[in-house]
Formats: sequence, structure tokens, C-alpha cells
Amino acid sequence: MLNIEIQKTLQGSIGTMELDVKLSIQEHDFVAISGASGSGKTTLLRILAGLEEAQGEIEVGGEIWLSKKTALAPQKRGLGFVFQDYALFANMSVEENLLFAAKDKTLAKHLLQITELEELAHRLPNTLSGGQKQRVSLCRAFMRRPKVLLMDEPLSALDPLMRTKLQHDILTLHKEFGTTTIMVSHDPSEIYRLANRVIELHQGKIIQDASPKEVLLKTQGSQKFSLTGELLEILKTDVIYIAIVAIGQQIVEVVIDEEEVLRFEVGERVQVSTKAFSPSLSKI
Repeated sequence: MLNIEIQKTLQGSIGTMELDVKLSIQEHDFVAISGASGSGKTTLLRILAGLEEAQGEIEVGGEIWLSKKTALAPQKRGLGFVFQDYALFANMSVEENLLFAAKDKTLAKHLLQITELEELAHRLPNTLSGGQKQRVSLCRAFMRRPKVLLMDEPLSALDPLMRTKLQHDILTLHKEFGTTTIMVSHDPSEIYRLANRVIELHQGKIIQDASPKEVLLKTQGSQKFSLTGELLEILKTDVIYIAIVAIGQQIVEVVIDEEEVLRFEVGERVQVSTKAFSPSLSKI
């Protein structure tokens, strides 16, 4: 069990914000932390890792990581951390990067086999693709057999095919090593595929704590699907109006009437839903 109760004053883009989080996470859970930029997601991960100070308590499996009297150093917390920027040693080979974390050649070979990197063991990081670098970073995080794995949007810089491959590797390692994994992500498909629980933050507070289905599947009544996106433009074509909406990496067109045109503003977040294959637009 991982028990978290922390408070920290942050300076955000809209002024002072209080990060105030209290939650318990079961051992072996895969938890996704979501929310808008500036909501405190990365700061929460850094506090868990011991990279930032905060008030409160963190207890992991009966071990105190943070309290009024204790602030355990990051290297003593038994965790792995996967960053967006890989953080690999440029002058070390793939294998040497892993062995720097723990001198266990058998484990290093096993991890490289799982992630299909065995043939690249003696290559330097600057000769690898982004996806290969992130797989090395993931393997290195598991070299210490961490109790807790923290990941801060680890796949955000990768193309869709590589993201899917890495998601499979992450889930495979999470299950094999029995870690408790906490991942910051903005990608709904990634959250749905990997996590069994979603914590949504807003202005430093938890506003949702539920399963991915409960958080991400927002259909109501007879709606067949419901997706959130950004309204890019409203065009008039002959006698109809067309709303151009960005949903993830896709651009879609939705026909709206003149009355609806007056209710929407370009740049705002909207919800695209459909009933009986007739798409409609609504505010969120």
C-alpha cells in the first residue's frame, strides 16, 4: 500500500496554487495521473521521487519516505523514474547504461531481450532512435527492481506505432516485476490501455478518482460515442455551417446550425457526440 498526503504551495501561470493531495494506492496498481497543464501532475511525481520538498507524509509498504521528521533521499526510495528526455549517459553503451543502475548482467540481458534491444547492447545512445532510447530508459528503471515506477509522459515524443510498442513493453514489465506504477499522461488511449485507475487533478486538487472507463467514456443516454476536442474554425458553406474540430491527431468536420454558431467560440474545448450516426457539438 502506498499512502500519500502532501501539501505544497506552487507558483503557476495563474498565480499561487495549493497542491493538496490525499490518496492511497494498492500494491501492483497501475495509476494514471491526468489533468490540464499546470495542475500539479509532474510536481506530485517529483515529490514522490524525493526531487522536491513538500509537507505531509508518504508511506510505501510500511516504510516512511516523508514525514515531519523524515525525508528519505531519492536513491533510498526503491523507485524507478522514466523521464520524457530519456536521461541516458551519452558516453556509455546501452548495456553500460543499464549496468550503471545495478551490476546485474543477467537482468540487463533479460530486459534487453524483452524489449528487443539485445542486438543494440553495445551501441551508444546517439546512434539510437527516440523509441529505442526510451526503451533503454525503461529497462534502466527496472534494473533496481523498483517497488514503485514513476513515469512522466514517457511516450509523448514518439510516433503512434512506437507508442503502441512501448505501451506493450511497459505493461509487460509492470506485470512481470509486480511494480506499483504511477504515470502522468494526456493520452486517453494510453491511459485506457495501461491503467486500472485514473486520478485527475485540477488546480492541485483531485477532482476525479475512478476507472478509465468511468473517466474516459463520457457517453450519455443514446449517444454512441463522445469525444473531446478543440474547436479550430467555423466555416459557412452555402446554407450550412461546418465546425472544424481537432480530436487528438485527427481533424473532423461537424455540421452545425446558425443558432449553434452563436454559442461557440474558436479555441474552446468542445465535445463531439453522435446519436444514430448524426454528430452533434456541445460545450464541456
